[in-house]
Amino acid sequence: GGIGCGDGHARSQHIKDRLITAKPGQIFMLPYNSDQHWMLTVVDPDKEIVYFMDPMKRRLPTGEWRSIIDIAIAMYNAHKGRKGRSSVLWKNLSGIPPQPNAKDCGYFVMRYMRDIIEDKDFTFVNKWERRSNLVYSQEDIDVMRCESAKFVVKSYM
Repeated sequence: GGIGCGDGHARSQHIKDRLITAKPGQIFMLPYNSDQHWMLTVVDPDKEIVYFMDPMKRRLPTGEWRSIIDIAIAMYNAHKGRKGRSSVLWKNLSGIPPQPNAKDCGYFVMRYMRDIIEDKDFTFVNKWERRSNLVYSQEDIDVMRCESAKFVVKSYM
């Protein structure tokens, strides 16, 4: 089954298993769908920091998703034999470009991931941690639509 399968503990275990494969300085991007809305969680296991990006500019998550990530990091620390922080540090990256409507969140999350991957100096946190007027153009989002459509056609048709 996929990462979304199983109970919260099984999800935490799966994420922990991925985190232990990390190279020093590696981060993990975990797209998350909550009630038909995509968000992005970026985990830095070495620093025990979780960066949260919601295209609709909501606040940090509470409840199941936050618990799954917190438990995964605690399991990772136990596996590594280190004490770790008393609680994981969550940072809401409130300066991300917001989605202007209620239906493009998936494309925005894909665009955030692309920007992070292309960010060789790991400056996305500095760029997005404070409120800003950054926006994506319609063309920026249409590029994501086209790429995802090409992937589906190539992979499944």
